[in-house]
Amino acid sequence: MALFVLSDTHLSLSDNKPMDVFGKRWQNYTERLNKSWNAVVEKDDTVVIAGDISWAMSYTGATEDFKFIHALNGKKIIGKGNHDYWWTSMKKLTGLLDELEIDSIRFLYNNALYDNGFIITGSRGWYVDENNKNAPDSADFDKIVAREVIRLEMSLKDGEKLREEHPEAEMLAFLHFPPVMGSFVCRPIVDLLHKYGVKRCYFGHIHSSYELPPHFDFEGIEFYITSADYLSFTPLKIRQSKE
Repeated sequence: MALFVLSDTHLSLSDNKPMDVFGKRWQNYTERLNKSWNAVVEKDDTVVIAGDISWAMSYTGATEDFKFIHALNGKKIIGKGNHDYWWTSMKKLTGLLDELEIDSIRFLYNNALYDNGFIITGSRGWYVDENNKNAPDSADFDKIVAREVIRLEMSLKDGEKLREEHPEAEMLAFLHFPPVMGSFVCRPIVDLLHKYGVKRCYFGHIHSSYELPPHFDFEGIEFYITSADYLSFTPLKIRQSKE
């Protein structure tokens, strides 16, 4: 059994919004994802999908995408991304999965999960790209960050409870947005990771920047890029800590 991570699947099996308009790296990405995923993930493994799962606009509209994910090998833990407009209450989402008889998907939202020797925590997070001309001027970034910090801390606190049951388990953080990228540092989120002793953090959202290193160290925390196009649609295996 092993733990993997991949983000930004951007599925659109019901909505006609293919990603190949963003370059050749995305051509036939659904087929490539299916093949690459099943080549490395076995039925007893788990994959964390850190946001931007589906282009669907409603949770029922994501049905075909959920079925596609369910058919992939292994168990899946899904977090929220900035394009997951279908995301709704946990009651509605779990109710839909029950109705579809999908038992391989769990949600990471204000909670933590124990799996394959790891404590899995996370939230959407927040990232401000200074070059993004489409960012709304009216957005209250401080308010958004404060909300995401609350959600992340809820998850980390839940992880602390799991740590009492599994003291040997390393606590990992999975965010959709990068807490650190170039000159950008989301200080409140990085401080939370320090507070709860998180040493490895995985994030997505970053596309078309294939020259970036796959991981980097910032203040003693290892950060890993998990965007599907960056990883050539192959889930990244998370190794047990050497410590």
